[in-house]
Amino acid sequence: MVTLARNNLLLAFMLLMQGCAGINLDYPKTTSMTVPDTRSTYLGRQVEREVAAPPVDQSGFLLLADGIDALAIRLLLARRSERSIDLQYYLIKDGVASRALIVELLAAADRGVRVRLLLDDMFTSGYDARLAALDEHPNFEIRGFNPFHRGFGGRVRSGLSGFARVNRRMHNKTFTVDNQVTVIGGRNIADEYFDADDRVRFSDLDVLGIGPVVGDTSIMFDTYWNHETASPVPAFAKMSKEPRAELERMRESLEAFRNEILASQYADAVRKQALGFNEATESAFQWAPYTLIYDSPDKGVRKRSEAAPSIMASLIRSIESAESEVIVISPYLVTRKSGTDGFARLRDRGVAVTIVTNSLAANNQSVVHGGFAPSRKRLLENGVRLYEARPDGGDANSASVAMEEGTTTLHTKAFLIDDRELFVGSFNFDPRSAFINTEPGAIIRAPRHDAAIRGFHPGRA
Repeated sequence: MVTLARNNLLLAFMLLMQGCAGINLDYPKTTSMTVPDTRSTYLGRQVEREVAAPPVDQSGFLLLADGIDALAIRLLLARRSERSIDLQYYLIKDGVASRALIVELLAAADRGVRVRLLLDDMFTSGYDARLAALDEHPNFEIRGFNPFHRGFGGRVRSGLSGFARVNRRMHNKTFTVDNQVTVIGGRNIADEYFDADDRVRFSDLDVLGIGPVVGDTSIMFDTYWNHETASPVPAFAKMSKEPRAELERMRESLEAFRNEILASQYADAVRKQALGFNEATESAFQWAPYTLIYDSPDKGVRKRSEAAPSIMASLIRSIESAESEVIVISPYLVTRKSGTDGFARLRDRGVAVTIVTNSLAANNQSVVHGGFAPSRKRLLENGVRLYEARPDGGDANSASVAMEEGTTTLHTKAFLIDDRELFVGSFNFDPRSAFINTEPGAIIRAPRHDAAIRGFHPGRA
């Protein structure tokens, strides 16, 4: 009887494997690099007016704490693009924000702009037809990071046959246009990040950058885009038999969406913010020395991950340099013993340590909160000031569209050192960000940024 059950289980497993679409990790792809000289573009001319005076080792930064601002600037940049748009995201979810962005990306591709989208494959289930349709456009190319098998049981097969690979995800979030302007930060492309969802709002932070930081971000993008972990869509997706027809259907659907959303309060708020950016002067940017830090895409390959250049060394060095104060804002906080010991050493040196994270009620990842809760007592015993965001606290940084009901979740990933170094990026203070996922961010050495994050820190509001 046991033998029969075992044989039936083996047969079911074999049938499951046969029903899954394969992945061709050796699928041919063409190496492509950032467009080198874009000074003659509209954005190039605008930036040239800004960068004429500041020192060459500095870049201009503008924090984007408001969700409407964050979407408006992305749409405006895409609309102004002339040569290239490079996007790198962990998550793009169907909704108002993503559709609005795809409308602009397709319009740019139609104008001859080269669009490269590098997307982590974690949340693409059900989107294969749309990925294939966009990838069909001659100026629009998509690649997936560490893709999963498709079909019935595809993810199970991926876990059984290659867990060490698919467990490693690309958590990067960057948006670079014409190699002249970039957006780096914590926002994925989904309604909750841009105040377009009346049920949930993520309090988040991006930074808009011009100057040398853009070239650094483009180098990072090219490194990921041409890496072995980045697979072209046909290598993993369930391809449509008529991708061109699917693209036309997508265009019709997007046009219907555009006509429907244009008259909404949300669209009006986005338009007003975009107009405000158009009228912005050079005083909006703060010029400062900086360092762009990021994990090597080799971190996505288990056998090379330990030797891969990591964001961790720079983060630890910055935090340990604190002389008076460290403020950490992290929605998903799992410090483990090494982390709590590190904060304890700071307190022993007289450094004030403040941590802001989500409460259980505000956290959209309850399992992660379970990893944080046991460290509460030890952190407090070591003199760390600990704040947990409430789900009904609202978001003072995003008031353009009213949200009478719903949950607010902290999603900002930042830290401030002695009012002199600000980190903004995608890095959570947890083991997954430290050892498994790839992460980027910018360390900006400028004290004026302190005021911009007061809204995220109840102890300094």
